[in-house]
Amino acid sequence: MIGITNGAFIALIALGYTLVYGIIELINFAHGDLFMLGTFVCLTTLTVLGFGTEVGVAGTPWWALLIAMVAAMIFCGGLNMLAERIAYKPLRRAPRLAPLISAIGVSFIFVNIGLFWQGPTPRRFPDLLPQYDFVSQLFGLHTLVRFTFKDLFVLALAIPLMLGLAWVIQNTRMGKAMRAVAQDTEMALQMGIDVDRVISFTFLLGGLLAGAAALMYGLYNNNTVFTLGFTAGLKAFTAAVLGGIGNVTGAALGGFVLGLLAALTVTYAGGQWENVGVFSLLVIILVFKPTGLLGQALGDRA
Repeated sequence: MIGITNGAFIALIALGYTLVYGIIELINFAHGDLFMLGTFVCLTTLTVLGFGTEVGVAGTPWWALLIAMVAAMIFCGGLNMLAERIAYKPLRRAPRLAPLISAIGVSFIFVNIGLFWQGPTPRRFPDLLPQYDFVSQLFGLHTLVRFTFKDLFVLALAIPLMLGLAWVIQNTRMGKAMRAVAQDTEMALQMGIDVDRVISFTFLLGGLLAGAAALMYGLYNNNTVFTLGFTAGLKAFTAAVLGGIGNVTGAALGGFVLGLLAALTVTYAGGQWENVGVFSLLVIILVFKPTGLLGQALGDRA
C-alpha cells in the first residue's frame, strides 16, 4: 500500500504542475518548494495548538488537523497566487526561457524561506494518527501487504480532492474558462473571459492541493526538511510528464504509477535503485510516446 499512498502525494503535487502548464505553458519549478513550505505551516500550526512536540497523544485531535490543513491550503494558495502576480505575470509575453528562469529563482527564494523558518536539520512531525493495521488486526494475518490507518487517511483525503478538482474543471463556469484559456488564450480574451483571473485561480487551485498534500505527507512520514521540495517536486514533475503534461487525469495516473513503481523497485532491488527504476520507465515511455500516457500532440498556441 505504500506505493499507492506515496503515489497519492505525488499525484496531488503533480496536478499543480500540470494545471499551470496547461494554462500558460510554464513549468513552475517552485511548486515542490511551495509544498515544502506547506509542511512547515502544518508543523507550526500544530505546535501552536499544543501538539508539536508530542510523540503520541490519547486520541487523534481531528480539529487540530483540520485547522492545520486549512492553514496550509490558504498559505500555499495565497503564496502561489502572489508568486504568479509578481514573478510570472510580467513575463507572460517574454520569451519562454525568461519565466522558466524566474520560476527557478522563486524556487530558491522558497528554499531559503524554509531554511530560515525551520533550520537545516530535519524536523519531526507529531505522531497523531492511530497505529492500526487493518490486515493484521481484522484478519490476523502478518504479510508483506499492510493497510494502516495512515494509508486510509491519505487516500480518504487525496481521492476526493482529485475528484473535486475534476468536477470543478468540467462543471463550473471557472472550469470552462480554464479550458478555454488552455485551448486558445487570444480567443478567450475576445470572448470576454478575464484571462488574468483564470490564471490566478489556476495557481490558487495548485496551491490548495499542495497545502493539503503537505499535511498528509507530514502525518504519514512524521518528518519534514527544507530540502523536501526538490525531491518531491522532481518526482511530481516526472509524474506530470509521464501522464501527459497539461492533462489532469494523466498527472493523477502518472503519480500513482510512479508511486507503485518506486515501491516495487525498493522491494525487489533495494532503495538505492528507486530513482533508477522510476526514471528508466520515464525514458522508455517518452521514447515510444513523447506526449506521455494520456497526452496528445498539439501545435503551439497563439
